[in-house]
Parts: sequence; C-alpha cells; structure tokens
Amino acid sequence: MYRGHKNYVVLNRYPYNSGHLMIVPFDHVSTLSAANAETAAEMMVIARNAEDALRQAYRPDGLNLGMNIGASAGAGVAGHIHMHVLPRWGGDANFMTTVGETRVLPEALETSYAKLKDICSRW
Repeated sequence: MYRGHKNYVVLNRYPYNSGHLMIVPFDHVSTLSAANAETAAEMMVIARNAEDALRQAYRPDGLNLGMNIGASAGAGVAGHIHMHVLPRWGGDANFMTTVGETRVLPEALETSYAKLKDICSRW
C-alpha cells in the first residue's frame, strides 16, 4: 500500500473495521524505544498521512491509533512493533466479536485496498 524509507503500510489481515491500516518498521524491534529516531519520526509522519487518508476515504467519526507491545498487551507478532490506524464510527461495536467470536465487516480487503491505494500513493 505504501513503502517509506523506514516503514511500510499494510491493511490489517484481521481488521477491527474496514480500512484498518498498520504501519510497520522494516527494522525488527520489539519496543518503540528500541526503534531508531528516524524510524519513529517517519512512523508518526505516516500516521498523520494515514489519518488524512482514512478521513478522506471513509469519513469516520473518529480514529484509533495505537500499538500493542508485548504478548500480554495483545501483540500478535512477538518481537516486532507496528502501529494500528483505524477508522471508527459511533455504534460500530457489536456483540458479534464478544459473544460470537466473529467479526463482521461491510467490505472485503480488496475493496479497502482499492479505496486507499491511490490516496496513499500520493504521500
């Protein structure tokens, strides 16, 4: 989706919502404090661009940005940080995730990719 000098952007394979992006450093580091200054700085610039892209493509009510560092914090890839950037809407949470252990998404990843590809290519 986007490839910077120190980080790249992908769609989350198991998204919480449509348009759920992840900013991933090329360097294999397990904590944000272990990332070099250039990687961390570029990650924040990309996060700002991702915010703008998601607002343009999805018109969300808000956004979540965050990192799960360490297994007990919910990190899915041990020893490698990434930042989540995802659009949110009032009432977008439902019982399916909690009770049914199932996520319901209004669009396929291919559709999300098509919506964001051209916007992200302009960064």
